[in-house]
Amino acid sequence: MTLDELLAEISRAHHPHPPATRAAIADFEARVGWKLDDELRAFYLHSNGAELFEPLPDARYSILSLAEIRRARVAIRGRDEDSAGPPDWWTLVDVQDSDYALLDVASVPSPYPLLDGWHEGYPQRCRRIASSFREFLERALTGGDRIYWLNE
Repeated sequence: MTLDELLAEISRAHHPHPPATRAAIADFEARVGWKLDDELRAFYLHSNGAELFEPLPDARYSILSLAEIRRARVAIRGRDEDSAGPPDWWTLVDVQDSDYALLDVASVPSPYPLLDGWHEGYPQRCRRIASSFREFLERALTGGDRIYWLNE
């Protein structure tokens, strides 16, 4: 599916948030020190976060708003230092129970890959779960309301 088709599916059958403004995206990029790739920019202009399948508090997939995205090491280990994980991994999707799908912004050129941010294995056992946000959305939306990479 194309990204536009995936975004239309989120609007049709899921729980999107209102879109982010271009100014909010610019503020976010200035705060974090990296740029959204084209797929993420399109998503946030469409919806500044979303819950897939179920609304909160029952959502297994809660795509974070720009204001909620943090360094993974801060979200998972509570400290922003190299001993707590790489500086280029950021939370993108809350999959509940202190686990996340992480964005690896060290990857250039974009799109950025996503990693399994399982808190018990973080940071040593964070494996790639999608090569792009579009791939992540497609696999999540077609896999039903389950964390698709747990069955692989």
